[in-house]
Amino acid sequence: MSQTWIVLSGKGGVGKSTITAALAVTLARRQLPTVAVDTDIGLRSLDMLLGLHNQIVYDVIDVAHKDCKLKYALVRYAQAPSLSLLPASQLGSSGDLTEEMMERIVRKLRKRFSYVLMDSPAGLEHGVVCPLQSADHALLVVTPDDVSIRDAERAIALLEANHKPRPMLVVNRVVPEMVASGEMYSPQTVANTLDVPLLGFVPEDRGVLRAQNRHQTVMDEACPAQQALLRISQRFLGEYVPMPPFQRKRRFFGLFG
Repeated sequence: MSQTWIVLSGKGGVGKSTITAALAVTLARRQLPTVAVDTDIGLRSLDMLLGLHNQIVYDVIDVAHKDCKLKYALVRYAQAPSLSLLPASQLGSSGDLTEEMMERIVRKLRKRFSYVLMDSPAGLEHGVVCPLQSADHALLVVTPDDVSIRDAERAIALLEANHKPRPMLVVNRVVPEMVASGEMYSPQTVANTLDVPLLGFVPEDRGVLRAQNRHQTVMDEACPAQQALLRISQRFLGEYVPMPPFQRKRRFFGLFG
């Protein structure tokens, strides 16, 4: 049975699109038919993160306004053929896409894919509410700081107001040494504060930036973030994978963060 997920954050710049792209690639490499839908009208990014930016002809607005059929707007990801991208438009605004249009598109996608991952824009306005109506589940991406946590609380309230289940949580850009020394909130502390289940955390990692600069997903970069996202994808599929512990680094003259 097909599942539709919206990936949201409230606050911008927390790595929501990076995680959407990585999760989509990981699911597809397990031979699960997956489509990543970029709903950030005017500011699309998934095409760049997947290295598909030179292959875009049509987009979600073209499909919504029936200027092309859905199949012509979908772009296949060659490195994992089970994955397709439905890109956002770089022109126009979120008002060009209504809830009814999005629901019609998602109904068609459900017939072709096992997983529909909708990458929402930052904020809590129409651009988020529009894809939210078509989602079965939500994945909330947060960084371990007070501003992001506060905005995430508002995102959870938006889900509740639209009668959606509580989201799964991914805490991004965690610095393990700072968590171990008490200088940064732990992922579990963030989850407890928001009262949502923790799917996993991704460490701060230069490998993410290296992958982005090559127009690749982090899943093509051997680094700690890649391993963390692999664990997150396993938990996403219902597999039991324990959380790595946070430990201070031991050196010759004692313990340091």
